[in-house]
Amino acid sequence: MEDNNKLQLFQEQKVRTHWDEEQEKCFFSVQDIVQILSESKDVKQYIKKIRSRNSELNANWGTICTPVEMIAIDGRKRKIQAADTAGILRIIQSIPSPKAEPFKLWLAQIGAERIYEIEDPELAFDRAMEIYLAKGYSKDWINQRLKSIEVRKVLTDEWNERGMKKGLEYAILTDEITKAWADRSVKDYKKLKGLKKENLRDNMSNLELVLNMLAEASTTEISKKKKPEGLNENKDIARKGGTAAKKARVEIEKQTGEAIVSAGNSNKLIGNGKQ
Repeated sequence: MEDNNKLQLFQEQKVRTHWDEEQEKCFFSVQDIVQILSESKDVKQYIKKIRSRNSELNANWGTICTPVEMIAIDGRKRKIQAADTAGILRIIQSIPSPKAEPFKLWLAQIGAERIYEIEDPELAFDRAMEIYLAKGYSKDWINQRLKSIEVRKVLTDEWNERGMKKGLEYAILTDEITKAWADRSVKDYKKLKGLKKENLRDNMSNLELVLNMLAEASTTEISKKKKPEGLNENKDIARKGGTAAKKARVEIEKQTGEAIVSAGNSNKLIGNGKQ
Protein backbone atom coordinates (compact mmCIF):
# COMPACT_ATOMS: atom_id res chain seq x y z
CA MET A 1 0.00 0.00 0.00
CA GLU A 2 1.31 3.48 -0.88
CA ASP A 3 2.61 5.68 1.94
CA ASN A 4 -0.07 8.31 1.23
CA ASN A 5 -2.92 5.79 1.49
CA LYS A 6 -3.03 3.82 4.70
CA LEU A 7 -5.38 2.10 7.09
CA GLN A 8 -5.19 3.44 10.63
CA LEU A 9 -6.72 2.11 13.81
CA PHE A 10 -9.59 4.08 15.35
CA GLN A 11 -10.98 2.49 18.51
CA GLU A 12 -9.33 -0.74 17.32
CA GLN A 13 -11.13 -0.56 13.97
CA LYS A 14 -9.66 0.33 10.60
CA VAL A 15 -10.10 3.73 9.00
CA ARG A 16 -8.89 4.62 5.51
CA THR A 17 -6.67 7.71 5.40
CA HIS A 18 -4.83 9.77 2.82
CA TRP A 19 -1.89 12.11 3.37
CA ASP A 20 -1.97 15.18 1.10
CA GLU A 21 1.62 16.31 0.48
CA GLU A 22 0.69 19.75 -0.85
CA GLN A 23 -1.71 20.69 1.95
CA GLU A 24 0.24 18.72 4.57
CA LYS A 25 -3.03 17.33 5.88
CA CYS A 26 -4.36 13.90 6.66
CA PHE A 27 -7.81 13.08 5.28
CA PHE A 28 -10.01 10.40 6.84
CA SER A 29 -12.81 8.35 5.31
CA VAL A 30 -16.06 9.89 6.55
CA GLN A 31 -17.90 6.65 5.99
CA ASP A 32 -15.44 4.63 8.08
CA ILE A 33 -15.53 7.07 11.04
CA VAL A 34 -19.33 7.35 11.03
CA GLN A 35 -19.68 3.58 10.75
CA ILE A 36 -17.51 3.02 13.82
CA LEU A 37 -19.25 5.63 15.99
CA SER A 38 -22.82 4.96 14.89
CA GLU A 39 -22.59 1.17 14.42
CA SER A 40 -25.18 1.64 11.67
CA LYS A 41 -25.91 -1.26 9.32
CA ASP A 42 -26.44 1.20 6.47
CA VAL A 43 -23.87 3.95 6.95
CA LYS A 44 -24.76 5.81 3.74
CA GLN A 45 -28.38 6.22 4.87
CA TYR A 46 -27.17 7.19 8.36
CA ILE A 47 -25.03 9.98 6.88
CA LYS A 48 -28.04 11.23 4.91
CA LYS A 49 -30.07 11.31 8.15
CA ILE A 50 -27.51 13.33 10.14
CA ARG A 51 -27.28 15.78 7.25
CA SER A 52 -31.07 16.13 7.05
CA ARG A 53 -31.25 16.74 10.82
CA ASN A 54 -28.55 19.42 10.72
CA SER A 55 -29.21 22.05 8.05
CA GLU A 56 -25.96 23.92 8.76
CA LEU A 57 -23.88 20.76 8.41
CA ASN A 58 -25.73 19.89 5.22
CA ALA A 59 -25.20 23.37 3.76
CA ASN A 60 -21.45 23.16 4.42
CA TRP A 61 -21.01 19.49 3.51
CA GLY A 62 -19.23 20.29 0.26
CA THR A 63 -16.71 22.42 2.17
CA ILE A 64 -16.22 19.94 5.01
CA CYS A 65 -15.90 16.89 2.78
CA THR A 66 -13.98 16.35 -0.43
CA PRO A 67 -13.65 13.35 -2.78
CA VAL A 68 -10.29 11.69 -2.14
CA GLU A 69 -8.87 8.65 -3.86
CA MET A 70 -8.29 5.83 -1.38
CA ILE A 71 -7.87 2.07 -1.39
CA ALA A 72 -11.23 0.29 -1.15
CA ILE A 73 -11.85 -3.06 0.55
CA ASP A 74 -11.43 -4.86 -2.78
CA GLY A 75 -7.97 -3.31 -3.16
CA ARG A 76 -8.95 -0.88 -5.90
CA LYS A 77 -8.63 2.88 -5.77
CA ARG A 78 -11.85 4.85 -5.66
CA LYS A 79 -12.81 8.42 -4.79
CA ILE A 80 -14.68 8.50 -1.50
CA GLN A 81 -15.94 11.26 0.80
CA ALA A 82 -13.16 12.33 3.16
CA ALA A 83 -12.48 15.13 5.63
CA ASP A 84 -9.49 16.50 7.51
CA THR A 85 -9.27 16.48 11.31
CA ALA A 86 -11.37 19.63 11.77
CA GLY A 87 -14.00 18.32 9.38
CA ILE A 88 -14.20 14.93 11.07
CA LEU A 89 -14.65 16.55 14.48
CA ARG A 90 -17.41 18.73 13.05
CA ILE A 91 -19.23 15.64 11.75
CA ILE A 92 -18.77 13.79 15.05
CA GLN A 93 -20.63 16.59 16.82
CA SER A 94 -23.72 15.65 14.81
CA ILE A 95 -23.65 11.93 15.64
CA PRO A 96 -26.12 11.06 18.46
CA SER A 97 -24.24 8.02 19.68
CA PRO A 98 -22.71 7.08 23.07
CA LYS A 99 -19.44 6.35 21.25
CA ALA A 100 -19.30 9.97 20.04
CA GLU A 101 -19.82 11.47 23.51
CA PRO A 102 -16.14 11.30 24.62
CA PHE A 103 -15.19 13.34 21.53
CA LYS A 104 -17.93 15.90 22.23
CA LEU A 105 -16.81 16.27 25.85
CA TRP A 106 -13.22 16.69 24.71
CA LEU A 107 -14.22 19.38 22.20
CA ALA A 108 -16.16 21.22 24.92
CA GLN A 109 -13.12 21.08 27.22
CA ILE A 110 -10.80 22.37 24.49
CA GLY A 111 -13.23 25.19 23.71
CA ALA A 112 -13.38 26.22 27.36
CA GLU A 113 -9.58 26.18 27.63
CA ARG A 114 -9.23 28.43 24.58
CA ILE A 115 -11.69 30.95 26.05
CA TYR A 116 -9.74 31.01 29.34
CA GLU A 117 -6.49 31.52 27.40
CA ILE A 118 -7.94 34.49 25.51
CA GLU A 119 -8.83 36.06 28.87
CA ASP A 120 -5.40 35.21 30.33
CA PRO A 121 -2.72 34.54 27.62
CA GLU A 122 -0.25 33.30 30.25
CA LEU A 123 -2.38 30.17 30.55
CA ALA A 124 -1.50 29.27 26.96
CA PHE A 125 2.21 29.30 27.79
CA ASP A 126 1.60 27.22 30.93
CA ARG A 127 -0.36 24.68 28.88
CA ALA A 128 2.37 24.56 26.22
CA MET A 129 4.99 23.99 28.93
CA GLU A 130 3.00 21.06 30.34
CA ILE A 131 2.52 19.48 26.91
CA TYR A 132 6.21 19.71 25.99
CA LEU A 133 7.29 18.35 29.38
CA ALA A 134 4.88 15.42 28.97
CA LYS A 135 6.49 14.68 25.59
CA GLY A 136 9.93 14.51 27.19
CA TYR A 137 11.48 17.78 26.03
CA SER A 138 14.11 19.41 28.24
CA LYS A 139 13.23 22.60 30.15
CA ASP A 140 16.02 24.52 28.39
CA TRP A 141 14.66 23.54 24.98
CA ILE A 142 11.06 24.36 26.04
CA ASN A 143 12.04 27.85 27.21
CA GLN A 144 13.72 28.40 23.86
CA ARG A 145 10.68 27.10 22.01
CA LEU A 146 8.28 29.35 23.94
CA LYS A 147 10.52 32.32 23.17
CA SER A 148 10.38 31.39 19.49
CA ILE A 149 6.57 31.51 19.65
CA GLU A 150 6.77 35.05 21.03
CA VAL A 151 9.21 36.12 18.29
CA ARG A 152 6.96 34.56 15.65
CA LYS A 153 3.91 36.40 16.99
CA VAL A 154 5.71 39.76 16.75
CA LEU A 155 6.64 38.95 13.14
CA THR A 156 3.10 37.95 12.11
CA ASP A 157 1.77 41.12 13.77
CA GLU A 158 4.18 43.10 11.59
CA TRP A 159 3.06 41.20 8.47
CA ASN A 160 -0.53 41.96 9.36
CA GLU A 161 0.41 45.63 9.69
CA ARG A 162 1.93 45.47 6.21
CA GLY A 163 -1.33 44.05 4.80
CA MET A 164 -0.16 40.46 4.35
CA LYS A 165 -2.87 37.80 4.50
CA LYS A 166 -2.76 35.04 7.10
CA GLY A 167 -2.39 31.64 5.49
CA LEU A 168 -0.88 31.50 2.01
CA GLU A 169 1.05 34.80 2.13
CA TYR A 170 2.38 34.09 5.62
CA ALA A 171 3.51 30.66 4.36
CA ILE A 172 5.21 32.20 1.31
CA LEU A 173 7.11 34.70 3.47
CA THR A 174 8.07 32.02 6.00
CA ASP A 175 9.43 29.93 3.14
CA GLU A 176 11.54 32.87 1.92
CA ILE A 177 13.03 33.34 5.40
CA THR A 178 13.78 29.64 5.76
CA LYS A 179 15.38 29.31 2.32
CA ALA A 180 17.56 32.33 3.07
CA TRP A 181 18.97 31.15 6.40
CA ALA A 182 18.80 27.34 6.07
CA ASP A 183 19.41 27.01 2.31
CA ARG A 184 16.27 24.92 1.91
CA SER A 185 12.52 25.44 1.73
CA VAL A 186 10.23 24.56 4.64
CA LYS A 187 9.03 21.52 2.69
CA ASP A 188 12.59 20.31 2.02
CA TYR A 189 13.56 21.03 5.64
CA LYS A 190 10.72 18.83 6.86
CA LYS A 191 11.65 16.09 4.39
CA LEU A 192 15.23 16.21 5.68
CA LYS A 193 13.92 15.53 9.18
CA GLY A 194 11.43 12.90 8.02
CA LEU A 195 8.42 15.00 9.07
CA LYS A 196 4.91 15.20 7.63
CA LYS A 197 2.26 16.86 9.74
CA GLU A 198 4.62 17.50 12.67
CA ASN A 199 5.66 21.05 13.46
CA LEU A 200 9.12 21.83 12.07
CA ARG A 201 10.12 24.05 15.01
CA ASP A 202 9.18 21.28 17.45
CA ASN A 203 11.88 19.18 15.79
CA MET A 204 14.66 21.75 15.71
CA SER A 205 17.74 21.66 17.90
CA ASN A 206 18.52 24.61 20.19
CA LEU A 207 20.82 26.16 17.59
CA GLU A 208 18.31 25.71 14.78
CA LEU A 209 15.66 27.41 16.92
CA VAL A 210 18.00 30.28 17.79
CA LEU A 211 18.92 30.90 14.16
CA ASN A 212 15.29 30.67 13.07
CA MET A 213 14.39 33.22 15.76
CA LEU A 214 17.24 35.48 14.62
CA ALA A 215 15.96 35.26 11.04
CA GLU A 216 12.40 36.13 12.07
CA ALA A 217 13.40 38.87 14.50
CA SER A 218 15.70 40.41 11.85
CA THR A 219 12.87 40.32 9.32
CA THR A 220 10.59 42.10 11.80
CA GLU A 221 13.08 44.88 12.51
CA ILE A 222 13.95 45.44 8.84
CA SER A 223 10.26 45.49 7.96
CA LYS A 224 9.54 48.10 10.62
CA LYS A 225 12.26 50.35 9.18
CA LYS A 226 11.54 49.78 5.46
CA LYS A 227 7.72 49.51 5.66
CA PRO A 228 7.39 47.29 2.56
CA GLU A 229 4.20 47.30 0.48
CA GLY A 230 2.80 44.28 -1.32
CA LEU A 231 3.93 40.65 -1.33
CA ASN A 232 7.04 41.12 -3.49
CA GLU A 233 8.53 43.84 -1.27
CA ASN A 234 7.76 41.78 1.83
CA LYS A 235 9.44 38.76 0.22
CA ASP A 236 12.56 40.85 -0.32
CA ILE A 237 12.57 41.87 3.36
CA ALA A 238 12.05 38.22 4.39
CA ARG A 239 15.10 37.19 2.37
CA LYS A 240 17.19 39.95 3.97
CA GLY A 241 16.14 38.86 7.46
CA GLY A 242 16.95 35.25 6.65
CA THR A 243 20.32 36.19 5.14
CA ALA A 244 21.32 37.92 8.38
CA ALA A 245 20.80 34.63 10.24
CA LYS A 246 22.58 32.67 7.50
CA LYS A 247 25.75 34.68 8.11
CA ALA A 248 25.64 33.64 11.75
CA ARG A 249 24.98 30.01 10.77
CA VAL A 250 27.91 29.91 8.35
CA GLU A 251 30.27 31.39 10.95
CA ILE A 252 29.21 28.91 13.65
CA GLU A 253 29.60 26.00 11.24
CA LYS A 254 33.05 27.31 10.29
CA GLN A 255 34.11 27.40 13.94
CA THR A 256 32.62 24.03 14.92
CA GLY A 257 33.09 22.10 11.69
CA GLU A 258 29.55 20.72 12.00
CA ALA A 259 26.37 21.41 10.05
CA ILE A 260 23.61 23.05 12.09
CA VAL A 261 20.73 22.14 9.78
CA SER A 262 20.54 18.37 10.03
CA ALA A 263 18.24 15.35 9.77
CA GLY A 264 18.25 15.06 13.57
CA ASN A 265 15.30 16.38 15.53
CA SER A 266 14.77 17.58 19.07
CA ASN A 267 13.21 14.31 20.28
CA LYS A 268 16.20 12.27 19.07
CA LEU A 269 18.63 14.82 20.46
CA ILE A 270 16.94 14.72 23.86
CA GLY A 271 17.06 10.94 23.82
CA ASN A 272 20.80 11.04 23.11
CA GLY A 273 21.40 13.59 25.83
CA LYS A 274 22.61 16.23 23.40
CA GLN A 275 20.10 18.97 24.09
